[in-house]
Amino acid sequence: MRIARFSIDGNVGYGVVEGDAATEGGPVLDIIKGIPYGDFERSGTKVPLDKVRLLSPVLPSKVVAIGRNYAEHAAELGNEVGDLPVAFLKPSTSVIGPGGAIEYPSFSSELHHEAELAVVIGRMCREVPRERVKDVILGYTCANDVTARDAQQREKQWARAKGFDTSCPLGPWIETELDPGNLGIMCTVNGEQRQLGRTGDMVRSIEDLIVHITEAMTLLPGDVVLTGTPAGVGPLNVGDEVAVTIEGIGTLTNKVIKRG
Repeated sequence: MRIARFSIDGNVGYGVVEGDAATEGGPVLDIIKGIPYGDFERSGTKVPLDKVRLLSPVLPSKVVAIGRNYAEHAAELGNEVGDLPVAFLKPSTSVIGPGGAIEYPSFSSELHHEAELAVVIGRMCREVPRERVKDVILGYTCANDVTARDAQQREKQWARAKGFDTSCPLGPWIETELDPGNLGIMCTVNGEQRQLGRTGDMVRSIEDLIVHITEAMTLLPGDVVLTGTPAGVGPLNVGDEVAVTIEGIGTLTNKVIKRG
């Protein structure tokens, strides 16, 4: 099931995406009653997908991101994979949706893309045992952990480099019925392939990451966990169009604009 958050005529809601580009009439949204955490009802009111504006599929209280979870990516930046996951936070204000503009930060001259699989949490959870991890996951979406690489390298903390406004595009929707074990991940910039990897190459599994994170903090419904990026990260410039595609989910596309 694909769950999208959308805006139409100034109203924001959630809907289940039905069909695709090959479907007669194109894909539609079956608007749901309430929010998609726990049981919900479909209203039966259907709207063509091209008549709405897709928003970030969730409004997380926090985004917990994992660094250096693909060995080749760690190596390309001259880093080693440590004994424990490298975790950091991106604030809720960093989140934008599909089609949203990535604003090039004024304090950087080296902006990079990082295509990632994002895990969307479906229920409040803390100290989750490994065997219960699947019970707390609502689904999966595409993410771009946009990074001011020069700021990351010169500052001891990554808060500014990875947490600036618009640095966390998410979307286009949440896929709830998906095995994330070995999905293809691709990033293109202006149609040119930059990154190509598979989730099966993660150093640590999603179960490992959720266990590790919830040992320290409570995750709330709608919170997001970014699982790391494969090799091939590289520069973004003003005017670029960057797209993250994940097998079984879809494509998240954003443009880079000058901030101001």
